[in-house]
Amino acid sequence: MRHQARHPDAVFADPRLAAVYDAFDGEREDLNAYLRIADELGAERVLDVGSGTGTLAVRLADTGRTVVGIDPAGASLEIARSKDPDGRITWIPGEVADVPGLGADLAVMTGNVAQVFLTDDEWTRLLQGVHAALRPEGHFVFETRRPGFRAWEGWASENAPVTVDVPGVGPVEQRLDVTDVSLPLVSFRHTYRFLADDEVIASDTTLRFRERDEVEASLAGAGYRILDVREAPDRPGREMVFIARRAA
Repeated sequence: MRHQARHPDAVFADPRLAAVYDAFDGEREDLNAYLRIADELGAERVLDVGSGTGTLAVRLADTGRTVVGIDPAGASLEIARSKDPDGRITWIPGEVADVPGLGADLAVMTGNVAQVFLTDDEWTRLLQGVHAALRPEGHFVFETRRPGFRAWEGWASENAPVTVDVPGVGPVEQRLDVTDVSLPLVSFRHTYRFLADDEVIASDTTLRFRERDEVEASLAGAGYRILDVREAPDRPGREMVFIARRAA
């Protein structure tokens, strides 16, 4: 049976939403930890899985590294390419499982992208795809939210609309509503209102919250050795940052 790629959420795939994504995403201090880990591991060739609008990929390329960014959302990749006018980064539309043999020293997956893979089959395919893209003994580093922190409760209680004045676009209002909690799955909706013309665009997302032992077992089964599980420095107690090595 031919694998059917999952469709990215509108917040990444809709051109108008992709264009304002960075404005709501903030300074991305969370990415500093990944730059430090790349230094720690001595990684020169880095694959950014789910690279989105390219913020981390560009920062990695600024350090002189060879960088490949892959994402299934074409609208997000267009924003990413606009940040890379000199073409230093290789941008690939699609899923990592479709482009094996990259020989990367390090694959990173930030922004809790790990949680968008809802089924065991999707998650296993992702792990196998990254494994094939790494060189022998290359590293895979990613984060996922701790289920015990129950992040969705904060999302539900702090859902007042936020308005940002986006350069070139004007004021945009964003609202987050939790729509379903059926653990390990949590669904929510981002609603964006473009105040200049009153257009409203909604984006629905479902995430899977995996326990640490589940993630560890899946990594071992896919041919990785776990070297460390760390806190995210900017979100202590909320995240698990896995550092794993591909078997030779």
